[in-house]
Amino acid sequence: MKSENAQYSSAARFEVFTAIYDPAVAFTCREKTFKRALIAQAGLAQGQRVLDLGCGTCTLTLMILEAYPGLDMTGLDADERVLSIAAKKAAKRGIELQLDLGMSYDMPYEDASFDRVVSSYLFHHLTPENKRMTLAEVMRVLKPGGELHVADWGKPPNFPLRLAFFAVQLLDGFKTTSDSVRGMLPVYIEDAGYEGLETTRHIPTPLGSVFLYHASKPRTQA
Repeated sequence: MKSENAQYSSAARFEVFTAIYDPAVAFTCREKTFKRALIAQAGLAQGQRVLDLGCGTCTLTLMILEAYPGLDMTGLDADERVLSIAAKKAAKRGIELQLDLGMSYDMPYEDASFDRVVSSYLFHHLTPENKRMTLAEVMRVLKPGGELHVADWGKPPNFPLRLAFFAVQLLDGFKTTSDSVRGMLPVYIEDAGYEGLETTRHIPTPLGSVFLYHASKPRTQA
């Protein structure tokens, strides 16, 4: 499946910022708070196969593997440079990790491959078209009853948080982040056919509102 809008922006949009992406996110976005919450809600267990979609430098991936060492964990990202950083981080911690290069809306995996797909700070980098295509791809690679767990920017509930989010939009682009301001990601998830959609948490940060979502692939397809 190829997108008509296949341009890709790196995690920090401009490559010069990639090397400082980890400390910047940790400092400005309450990263440990929302990633720990995402892991807690995912209901992970030994024997599951889990995909970190848009894994970036694998901070979330490695947090998961440190909590669940025997998990079958895969990271997918479209940026070779951040995957190189991720591989070095994993090696430094003595963790073996499968890292794959690919687009979120055209994944190199078979149907019904994963029990869980987790994702943090991916969707606000995608155009509306690519958000929808990505959600369709996640549906394809999830097993029946498998779960999607997402943390990303959402609709700011007040003016100070809306004002703060302009900094993210200036860095990551208004074309992809306007959906966040409008709170569109849950709409896209429902439209893609997922069941049991929940907004599980809202976490205010210095740069805006992070929301956590959970939804499942139906056990039987209509």
